Amino acid sequence: MCKMILNLSVLVVIVIQLTRVNAVCPGLVTKKQWGGLSPLHVQYLPRPVNLVIIQHTATPTCSTDEECQDIVQSIQNNHMEALNFWDIGMNFLIGGNGKAYEGSGWLRVGAHTYGYNSKSIGISFIGNYNTDVPLQAQIEAAQNLIQCGVEEGHLTPDYNLVAHKKLIATESPGRKLYAEIRSWPHYLDNVSSIKNH
Repeated sequence: MCKMILNLSVLVVIVIQLTRVNAVCPGLVTKKQWGGLSPLHVQYLPRPVNLVIIQHTATPTCSTDEECQDIVQSIQNNHMEALNFWDIGMNFLIGGNGKAYEGSGWLRVGAHTYGYNSKSIGISFIGNYNTDVPLQAQIEAAQNLIQCGVEEGHLTPDYNLVAHKKLIATESPGRKLYAEIRSWPHYLDNVSSIKNH
């Protein structure tokens, strides 16, 4: 009897852990919900990840669910058909409608920052933030997503958050988004320790 109860307890713990791994963060539009294609190949990230890279898509912005979904689908099509990526490159995208969109997600290696894909989560704001101003709803969606990542064990509690342009030669995440994220918790300006590993 004791052995059966012990086995049942172990089973409950395993189910809870599996549920947490597959949990969906509040406000997250899953790939299935936005009509995303399945990846051609999958490489898994080691978990938890300790690096979050903020970038922008350098596309038009979106303010409605339909506009944001169309842009995310268009980005995935471009990445998979023109660039021969396995999937959409970003792990997540943030729309002007205040929603986060699942790209490669928490568990899979994306294709967003050469040299850093296998050890980071790339979060891309939809728009061009050299000219566009990030909306408060977008900022909150991104911060809530990151907090959910910590709570669900996908990100380390002491993760580092960096601007895309600090790691590779790019204008991403754009001047106005760059100015915003520099005040966020865990923002790391001096990335030499990251680059040396």
